[in-house]
Amino acid sequence: MNPHVLFTKTPPLRLFFIAALPGAVSMLASALYQMIDGIFVGRILGETPFAALNLAMPFVIINFSLADLIGVGSSVPISISLGRKEEDTANNLFTCACMMIVASGLFMGCLLFAAAPLLISLMGAGGDFAVFAVQYLRVYALCSPVTTIVFAMDNYLRICGKVRRSMVLNILMSLASVTFEFLFLYIFGWGIWAAALATCLGMILSALLAIIPFFRGKLQLRLCRPRFSLRMVKQIFACGSPNFLNNIAGRITSILMNFLLIRFGGESAVSIYGILMYVEGFVQPLLYGMCDSLQPAVGYNWGAGEYRRVNAIERCCFTASALLSVCAALVIFLFPSQLARLFIQDSQGTLLPAAASALRLFAFTYVTRWFSFASQSFMLAVEKPVYASVISISTALVFPVLLVILLWPLALTGIWLNFAGTSLLAAVLSLWVLLRFRRERKK
Repeated sequence: MNPHVLFTKTPPLRLFFIAALPGAVSMLASALYQMIDGIFVGRILGETPFAALNLAMPFVIINFSLADLIGVGSSVPISISLGRKEEDTANNLFTCACMMIVASGLFMGCLLFAAAPLLISLMGAGGDFAVFAVQYLRVYALCSPVTTIVFAMDNYLRICGKVRRSMVLNILMSLASVTFEFLFLYIFGWGIWAAALATCLGMILSALLAIIPFFRGKLQLRLCRPRFSLRMVKQIFACGSPNFLNNIAGRITSILMNFLLIRFGGESAVSIYGILMYVEGFVQPLLYGMCDSLQPAVGYNWGAGEYRRVNAIERCCFTASALLSVCAALVIFLFPSQLARLFIQDSQGTLLPAAASALRLFAFTYVTRWFSFASQSFMLAVEKPVYASVISISTALVFPVLLVILLWPLALTGIWLNFAGTSLLAAVLSLWVLLRFRRERKK
């Protein structure tokens, strides 16, 4: 569909189903793969490789964080520029951002490949635990120059109104990754490094198929001769900073949690934390898919001055996020053992009941998590990166660290309660941000 017609003429509820649901399906496919990835590694390779994967994962996400900053940071001003009919500006932002993402992937890949042994040893891991974690991280580092652009291409396709194409490519990426991982781990009997390679190959395939229409000049955004400027770079970094800071702060928190978990409960505690992260990795992408898929429409209408339409779209976003989040909380609370058993090779030991207990506490996170998530997405879409960054950093780092200190006497139970406490504090902060933003708009 023509982006102008889609974003400005389609009724808000219909727009939600056209744009947000395919985005949620895309993220659902990705979330299912991430869960299957954990199941394959946990069931086929065992507890130590599974723990190693979760120990290395924060650094893997950091590897993508700079490219994500540029991709998200360029998408917001691109949407607003198109809403203002400034197509040359939008095309220049698109071209420059693509070049910056490839360069950042090369830089981060080289850095993490060299630093992988040191980073894992600083976490307190040793023996096979450390060897597996280094192998996993280094495969992602090697593939970084060609994998990091995949998520930005997803944003650019949606800006051009190619919502279904974006959804199909995300599903294809997940299916390809699952196929490669099954072959590598189950058929060929390869190690933990092959799990990382399978994911990277799926990303590379999806990225190449996404880039082709842009090279052919068939979409609204077109590659052009790049014109870099300090103002443009600042704009990209300002709009992308909330997601970037969330990624970095969240990974710092994960690293801190892993550091404490090794000391509180060893590999078993790290494995339980990994199970929580896989469950979160199933629910959170759905929230992200809905909110993020509506950002181009919100930004486009904000740039066009259609503020009532922006409010109508956001009402759909907040309502759907609340329904999804509360349903997730109920499922996690009612079926913790069934969820934990997916990732545990030996369900007769002590790991299963401990994981189920942790999941019940973790379920309360989603009673309030939706509100801060939707609020941050809205602030980002209307070019309020400071407010979005405040919510982001507080949710990912400030509140978790504060609660680690306050709940320290509870040891592992305190860590499992940390998620729900952080979510509640983030919802209160988000409400304050929205009320403050509303007062500013009235003035």
